[in-house]
Amino acid sequence: MDKVELKRRTLRFSIDIIKFIEQLPRKRSLDVLSNQLIRCATSIGANYRSACRGKSTADFINKIIIVEE
Repeated sequence: MDKVELKRRTLRFSIDIIKFIEQLPRKRSLDVLSNQLIRCATSIGANYRSACRGKSTADFINKIIIVEE
């Protein structure tokens, strides 16, 4: 899998999660969990894109470890 494919997949994952959450009923308890799920799902792509802009191989690896967590 190349860099472009992984960027596309992380974007698709984020969009799928958002669409899933929009189908859930509106309840106060679900709103809290939904917000957290959206933040987690979208941060994967954001952190991966940040890693791709790493200044060195070591910087890239360090940022990828954050994505992995």
